[in-house]
Amino acid sequence: MTQIDARSLIAAGARIGPGAQIGPFCSVGPNVVIGAGARLISHVVVDGHTSIGEAAVLYPFCSVGLAPQDLKYRDEPTRCEIGARTHVREHCSVHRGTVTGAGVTRVGADCMLMAVVHVAHDCTIGDHVIIANNVVMGGHVRIGDHAVIGGAAAIHQFVRIGRAAMIGGVSGVEGDVIPFGSVIGNRARLAGLNVIGLRRRGFDRAQIHGLRRAFRALFAEPGAFATRLARVREQFDGDPLVDEVLAFIDADSKRGLIRAAVAADAPEED
Repeated sequence: MTQIDARSLIAAGARIGPGAQIGPFCSVGPNVVIGAGARLISHVVVDGHTSIGEAAVLYPFCSVGLAPQDLKYRDEPTRCEIGARTHVREHCSVHRGTVTGAGVTRVGADCMLMAVVHVAHDCTIGDHVIIANNVVMGGHVRIGDHAVIGGAAAIHQFVRIGRAAMIGGVSGVEGDVIPFGSVIGNRARLAGLNVIGLRRRGFDRAQIHGLRRAFRALFAEPGAFATRLARVREQFDGDPLVDEVLAFIDADSKRGLIRAAVAADAPEED
């Protein structure tokens, strides 16, 4: 049964799904869709053309779907989407998209946005992504499924972060991070592979070792990067994990790839 606290303001036109719960002092705009079983605990603002997925939970003082921090924005009807079962914790802000971008800001299903995270306009966050406290990102950032973003990291606009990548806490990420990669630092550098994340995703020892050999060939051996890239294409042709990394490198990039390593051949957990 849908429950709406009498102290909340629900605009005419808002659609509230069955079993949704809206606690006290929330504000829901006229173009908002709240999915079945979703919960707005209290003091939550949802505005714009925004959809909240089934069983998602929005915690006190978060705001979702408000206008982007973009001086070119002229109140166009752009969108914001929060996926099913995603938790948006206290004081998070997720802004809607812009017409100069994708027109939508999207957070996937089964994500956790911890307290005081900012998701800027036109960002796309995949499924099962964990973003720790105080992370900020510029517009147009893309984060792949199962990525983990450490606390207080700052992600530059237009950066791409690949699937199952790991961003260390308090890192400044100015370039693209390969799938399964791990970066850390004031200006983030590659620290190796996210081996723990790979194991959690169910990849076996042989798959991880093959990916590690390709990683070292790409980022730790001497010579021009283009030469190393061509060599890896030939040596690891058909390896699905390596192919995913290569496809990421080949894709359009606005910021360029993070290629510099913390050490020449950073040790990794076996």
